[in-house]
Amino acid sequence: MNRALPLALATLVTAPLWAHHGGGTWDRNKNVELSGTITGVDFINPHSWVYFDVVATDGMKQAYRCEMRAATVLRRSGWTPEMFEVGEKITITGRGDRYDERSCYLTTIVFADGSRADRYGQLVKADGAAAANRPLRLPSGEPNISGDWASEQLVMTDPTGRGGALVPLSSVEQYRPGEGAIGDPTRAGQGGARQYATREVELTELGKREAAEFQTYTVEDNPRMRCETTSILFDWTFDGAVNRITQNTDTIVIEHGQYGFKRTVDMKSTAHPDVIEPSRAGHSIGRWEGDVLVVDTIGFAPGVLSPPVLNSSELHVVERFSIDTEKMALTREYVAQDPVYFIGDYKGSDTIQVADVPYSPDACKELTFVDYSTPASQRAAPAAPR
Repeated sequence: MNRALPLALATLVTAPLWAHHGGGTWDRNKNVELSGTITGVDFINPHSWVYFDVVATDGMKQAYRCEMRAATVLRRSGWTPEMFEVGEKITITGRGDRYDERSCYLTTIVFADGSRADRYGQLVKADGAAAANRPLRLPSGEPNISGDWASEQLVMTDPTGRGGALVPLSSVEQYRPGEGAIGDPTRAGQGGARQYATREVELTELGKREAAEFQTYTVEDNPRMRCETTSILFDWTFDGAVNRITQNTDTIVIEHGQYGFKRTVDMKSTAHPDVIEPSRAGHSIGRWEGDVLVVDTIGFAPGVLSPPVLNSSELHVVERFSIDTEKMALTREYVAQDPVYFIGDYKGSDTIQVADVPYSPDACKELTFVDYSTPASQRAAPAAPR
């Protein structure tokens, strides 16, 4: 306890000085409407940004930027980088930043041609053509799980993202605009959607201590903030990325769409090698049990399993993939064990569908940190991307 105290004190002292441009900086009571000319766009993960110039009352141009959702999510909702043509006029409504008067949280954007998009709204809708005429089995007789897959999109009951809750696209019409989904695991908190959905698991004393100290919006603690995959469990469905599975003769390649993270499952071996180079993907061996693909993975590098739950090199994950050919949905059930950080099993499941857009990992940029001890008027204006 005595050794941990200085670290805790240091955290308390430095936290007000350095903070990420995250959900905590946006002021729900500070609504803004900005009109200007596009100067650039960062269509990236984990958050996209649009840059634009606004003409002030004195006639001088001022550089602004507004934060949008992750590129993987925007692309699936019909947004593209080409929409943000330099020199075009835009009008944005959103929430102001508590610390930076030239930054905002975008809730609605209107383009010069009159087209518009809410933060959680759709520009286009999938027609389901991707699943048509899909072979149910490979020539070898194995279930056909190859192709591009993605979880059902989550949209806000308030499409501008000002409130309400994230719900599956297929059920959004069941809710009134802005309504919270009582009992839904994706129910939003005050002012925004809760995206982290960690499983119920009993943590060890070390697990409890490090989970309590975990800082979601820092590159030091959260791999996602430094453009790295969190874990094979967390990133498969987080942010609705389009993933890809490729079945080969002796391997199955699993690619995560968020950061282009790749796993290769050895389908020939029945045991892991004695020496494994630790990695975020670990070493995977697979087998078919009837029509169920079972993937056994060890050899992980220490990291984050699902914020704020961490993992050690002793992490062991078993996944079971099964396809529903009527709904064309691929369900994964998983069990993770790590005696260093949690007690018993960490269990869960997720379901993805044939994707409505092709696999295409988006670029990522580490999130910038702002020294909020310096008045906003003395900080440099945000620069457009080069």
